[in-house]
Amino acid sequence: MPHSRLHLPTLPSLADGFGPITAEESDLLEKLDLSRLPRHIAVIMDGNGRWAKRRHLPRIAGHSAGTQSARITIETCARLKIEALTLYAFSVENWRRPKAEIEFLMQLLREYVRKELPLLQRNNVRMRFIGRPEELPEAVQRETREATAATADNSGMILNIAVNYGGRAEIVDALNAIVAERNGHSAHAPISEEQISRNLYTSDIPDPDLLIRTSGEMRVSNFLLWQIAYAEIFVTETLWPDFNRARLLESLIDFQKRERRYGGIDAPPASAAR
Repeated sequence: MPHSRLHLPTLPSLADGFGPITAEESDLLEKLDLSRLPRHIAVIMDGNGRWAKRRHLPRIAGHSAGTQSARITIETCARLKIEALTLYAFSVENWRRPKAEIEFLMQLLREYVRKELPLLQRNNVRMRFIGRPEELPEAVQRETREATAATADNSGMILNIAVNYGGRAEIVDALNAIVAERNGHSAHAPISEEQISRNLYTSDIPDPDLLIRTSGEMRVSNFLLWQIAYAEIFVTETLWPDFNRARLLESLIDFQKRERRYGGIDAPPASAAR
């Protein structure tokens, strides 16, 4: 039986712009503490192929369906005032896939960027692309440059689309940038963590507080390897095309239940310290 549709008069700032929301979403929103949201959310969007296979559809149908989940995630995070959202769209390893699928993904990316620009502008989102763009087809590079320029003056959430991205490749690029900076000066001085962080693709935003992976796979797949050192990881069995607003809210509620110690320990209760 489908959920009834309703609005949230008690949360006007959050419901505003969402349109009708389900009873499930209403219940989840009531559990969410808006003062303890992650600053940066990273998402491994996995399961498009399995979603299509279960429906006896070609893999590309799963990729197309996944764009709706991306749209919902972007808009919801923007409405929640999340500082940054990074979506893993295409890895350096994905070039090993069949040529027809790669060509479809590149075309889908171009169409998606063009189609989503009005949504991004409405939500004051800055769109950027991280990875090695110089290795992408020229038509894709053109679309990404235009989208970046068109949203550069927006002041809201930063949306990173990781395309031709690899975590190891990013660290290599950061080290090469440091070597180039030195240009023979202090060549033997040790490289610090701060130097590496400053030369990453995401150097101007906080590291992810929350890493979401759909489809139940228990691995990070070469994604933001440096940045997720202390991220909370939320894995859901939900396949990416089925990842809706309710599932995103669930991940945020789960995040707020975590105790984040960053390698330390809690201070003992006063009675125990006596």
